[in-house]
Amino acid sequence: MCNTPKKLGEAELEIMQVIWNSGGPVTSNYILKELQGKRKWQLSTLMTSLARLSDKGFVCCDRSAGNNLYSPVIAENEYKSGASRHFLEKLYNNSLQNMVATLYSSKAIKNSDVEELRNFLDELEAEHSGEDWD
Repeated sequence: MCNTPKKLGEAELEIMQVIWNSGGPVTSNYILKELQGKRKWQLSTLMTSLARLSDKGFVCCDRSAGNNLYSPVIAENEYKSGASRHFLEKLYNNSLQNMVATLYSSKAIKNSDVEELRNFLDELEAEHSGEDWD
């Protein structure tokens, strides 16, 4: 996709997570049920959000089956990758090191988190030894 998708608001992200986790097309009633406990929405509020998500290019609605069935247009990993890059660029001048240092110094991450990250990076390096990552 050549256009960068627009940003999701918090409520829109919760809706998209329900759709992404469903494994297939879902009805608005399914989404409403899955959001119970997170959002106290009426169906009309959800429908407005789904229309907005459709306008933004995140979901498509199939009306041919009698029920409106919502499916993702943008894959979860595709959205997360773009949102993560944007976040890193805007807040940390595109420096992963700055982000981790800030999180560590503010005690948002613990030593065990740093160790987990170190192990993950070691595994990545072992898997890709000899390959050019760029």
